Amino acid sequence: MLWGVTIGAVLALFALDFLLTRKPHEVSMKEAVAWSSFYIALPLAFGVYIWTQYGGDRGLEYYTGYLVEKSLSVDNLFVFMLLLTAFAVPKELRQRVLLIGVAGALVLRGIFIALGAQLISMFSWTFLLFGVILLVTAVKVLKDAMSHEDQAVDIGSLRSVKVLRRFFPVVEDYRGPNLTVREAGKRALTPLGLVAVAILGTDIVFAVDSVPAVFGITGDAYLVFATNAFALLGLRALYFVLEGALGSLVHLGHGLAAILAFIGVKLVLHWAHGIWPGTPEVPTLASLGVIVGILATVTVTSLLAKRRAEARGESFDEEPLEQVGSEHS
Repeated sequence: MLWGVTIGAVLALFALDFLLTRKPHEVSMKEAVAWSSFYIALPLAFGVYIWTQYGGDRGLEYYTGYLVEKSLSVDNLFVFMLLLTAFAVPKELRQRVLLIGVAGALVLRGIFIALGAQLISMFSWTFLLFGVILLVTAVKVLKDAMSHEDQAVDIGSLRSVKVLRRFFPVVEDYRGPNLTVREAGKRALTPLGLVAVAILGTDIVFAVDSVPAVFGITGDAYLVFATNAFALLGLRALYFVLEGALGSLVHLGHGLAAILAFIGVKLVLHWAHGIWPGTPEVPTLASLGVIVGILATVTVTSLLAKRRAEARGESFDEEPLEQVGSEHS
């Protein structure tokens, strides 16, 4: 029953978003803030329902999982921003392509969640596998966050773009919200179609680390799906709210690496506890405290770094945007 209601609500919200973006327009800050507030208030209120109906332990797992997924979704925004800039997507079309990307991400994560839940129920070593995936990802995120190399997106080098251009002609200009058009009697892709596929391709990579991360918080497949859905639903509006501020979060990559590594260790300990009962486990409340502490720390250090750079008269906003999250492009 709860699964059906939740999936129905998610589909209804996506349908509403598609109706709102049917007529292309540039999103104002007022509109973006209003929708972001709605998509933050909704999961917080749902968490109260989970807490009252299923107990404090489940409620705590839900809120912790949601915080993890929301944090990782900000990393999505960095990559989306890079792709939208690289493809020179007109501002009035950005909300449509973002919504397509979010819809694809939710479908892919639903598949990964189903597979992950099945693996966990069949093999205890799945926790070890998920833990190793997160630890490897954490190392890569940290390396990219510390790299000072130019990470701008080369459109022609993207695999998804190369494959599509082998099979479909591509028109040079945008044709409103159309992903394809008929040109010279043949079906051709528009640049909007290309960027939509490129974003869907990055969604696969994001699902590889985000789904194991929330499984590290809770083994309940429903809570894993709910936290992913709520984190993704508000991503489109959040993009326009944070578009100008994302470049200031220069240390976000370090924080996300720390969070992924922490949850990876937590999963490995959980696996080891099943084999050697004396192995300690990390309780959910402690996990929440660590995650909140990491996010607060990197936010403060990022703002301090920005202030110091501005005091020295240095440009701050360009370079960080190209570094954080670039591992997914």
